[in-house]
Amino acid sequence: MTTIDINALALVLAQAAEAEIRPRFRALAKGDVHTKADANDLVTIADEAAERFIKREVEAQFPGALFVGEESVAADPALLPKLADADLAIVVDPIDGTFNFAAGVPMFGVMAAIVSGGQTVGGIIYDPMGDDFVMAEKGGGAWQTGGHRPAVRLKARGAAPLEEMIGMASTSFFDRERRARVLANLAKVAYVSNYRCAAHEYRTFAGGHLHYLMYNKLMPWDHLAGTLIAQEAGAYAARFDGNPYEPHHVGGGLLVAPDRDSWELLRREVFVD
Repeated sequence: MTTIDINALALVLAQAAEAEIRPRFRALAKGDVHTKADANDLVTIADEAAERFIKREVEAQFPGALFVGEESVAADPALLPKLADADLAIVVDPIDGTFNFAAGVPMFGVMAAIVSGGQTVGGIIYDPMGDDFVMAEKGGGAWQTGGHRPAVRLKARGAAPLEEMIGMASTSFFDRERRARVLANLAKVAYVSNYRCAAHEYRTFAGGHLHYLMYNKLMPWDHLAGTLIAQEAGAYAARFDGNPYEPHHVGGGLLVAPDRDSWELLRREVFVD
């Protein structure tokens, strides 16, 4: 079990969204959006303000926990390696889907993962526009809650033949040759897309609406919470080499599927090296 009250942490995410994110949605000035690694890697004043809010509350409510936020690591890259050895850490993406947020598209989320002893033990994905949560604690199942509705236990979609599978794949971080192979192989499935927002992709998967998710670049704030939620919803997740995805991994790819047989089928037929 976690040593952090996951419901208290979820409330912090919602409070940050109310104070710093929703008031700025479709209200950003030109100078409120900046680029980081490239022209499509954006950060807004809402990302920065929300992370400051969450960090302040985490440090006050959960003293001793290492705080690893996307914007904090952007400012201090030496922070990220500390996650591997931390006894207890909270990993935060203040706005996942910043590109959508900056474009005025209401598909973005706030994510947090709880890491204890090198393992992800809690995950939260908050939808600021829908005002609800998808969350999980290790061994406790995945749940959707909030919005004054009863909590609903989530269950991943069952297996299907390859030609009937629908899912999400982010191919942007493959080299050109591998991207071409994977894109050609995706003709074997029924449907592929992506939301440019891992938060909503994981929510959609855990809700039973997709057969697979695939990512190549693995920053912990993007994938720790969602992977745990998918697994607690009954899915099988592993890196491309078949090994488990762990908090310190930042590469090696990630494939999530209804079960191991589906994972192996997708790895062999679609997401090839």
